[in-house]
Amino acid sequence: MNAQPLVEHLKELRRRLMWVAAVLLLCLFAAVPFANRLYALVAKPLMASLPPGAHMQAIDVIAPVFVPLKVALMAAFLVSLPHTLYQLWAFVAPALYRHEKRLVLPLLLSSVGLFFAGMAFCYFLVFPLVFKVFASATPEGVSMMTDIDRYLSFVLGMFVAFGMAFELPVLVVLLYRMGAVSLAALKTARPYVVVAAFVVAGIVTPPDVISQFLLAVPLIALYEAGLLMCRLFKPNADAAETTEADEAT
Repeated sequence: MNAQPLVEHLKELRRRLMWVAAVLLLCLFAAVPFANRLYALVAKPLMASLPPGAHMQAIDVIAPVFVPLKVALMAAFLVSLPHTLYQLWAFVAPALYRHEKRLVLPLLLSSVGLFFAGMAFCYFLVFPLVFKVFASATPEGVSMMTDIDRYLSFVLGMFVAFGMAFELPVLVVLLYRMGAVSLAALKTARPYVVVAAFVVAGIVTPPDVISQFLLAVPLIALYEAGLLMCRLFKPNADAAETTEADEAT
């Protein structure tokens, strides 16, 4: 590892953060002209489930302007996320040993892919089913006219919930690799994971059985995927020996 003064670390961190902000702003400027189209894409699952002639509404005066801008900002954040993570990796990589780099980089890449997979799962599978149920459950004589700002808040919350839930394999591998739990203990915890998956799904999803089921079942499957990934990473029991070897080289 390279030993650097604290001031040099702070300068390097500032430089990395400036690059992150610059790329994020660049992506935002590129996304703003398409803000309305991006919102239409986000609203597509709900619009497809509404009865003919139904539409969304904007309660606040500034909502028609600021809600699409929020979607553009979300798109800019997602597009620039790989670059942000690269800057994070470039900042911490010099302080890592060789065996730590071999662990962190695959987990970092897989965490990004799993987060996007969770968002895609939510958008393409969960939203169409949930919104169809909501629309069919609307009482007779009541028009379902969702506010665009509240709809966006709901969508973002669901994206974050499913994106974070899909990070479960990374968490399992980290706990196993750090030696916090053994593979046998992880296998023994399966019944508790099933119960916890439905509890978590009941907390972070709307109060309907379909969305809760659609989150709980992937959580259980992702936990099993984490167990399979643990076979590829040995626990950190020999970290001291590996560290000495890295320092010797």
